[in-house]
Amino acid sequence: MVREPSPGGDEILDAALAVVLARQGKKPSSVIGPLGKNLRRTLYQRLAGSGVLRAGQGRVLGVFPARRWPAQDTSHRTQVRELVTRALAQQMAPDTPTAALIALVHALRCEHKIVDPGRNELSRRELRARAEEIASGNWAPEADSKTIREITAAVRAAVKAAASAG
Repeated sequence: MVREPSPGGDEILDAALAVVLARQGKKPSSVIGPLGKNLRRTLYQRLAGSGVLRAGQGRVLGVFPARRWPAQDTSHRTQVRELVTRALAQQMAPDTPTAALIALVHALRCEHKIVDPGRNELSRRELRARAEEIASGNWAPEADSKTIREITAAVRAAVKAAASAG
């Protein structure tokens, strides 16, 4: 349910809001397809326009042409990975954006792809348990905790709908 239907001023997010509003009350699978239509290319182009990525050409298996979007500056990725590692492996309290990212990664069951458990003297189970703690929002103030729980629920619904559609 959309609780606040007012546009936020971002072209992409406002278009997504319109899709969700038009399909409100329907199954998540009927919303996910239209939300994703041309989204990847649009977001890549926006990131390229802001200088985060650059458009390039490459080949898959040396044969098939493919568009590539390499990062212009990898320092942001390094910084984000460091923040996630601190939160998961070093038990430091994450900020809200980092916690939201961890909730997303946890819903996708990919914690070990960002933080190497062996390198941080953790088992995958321990890493996953810490991500679960952060995703549940038990460490955060109530307002942040609620936001993180909502993000986690949305991601889980999207993953479930995508899995059932595929």
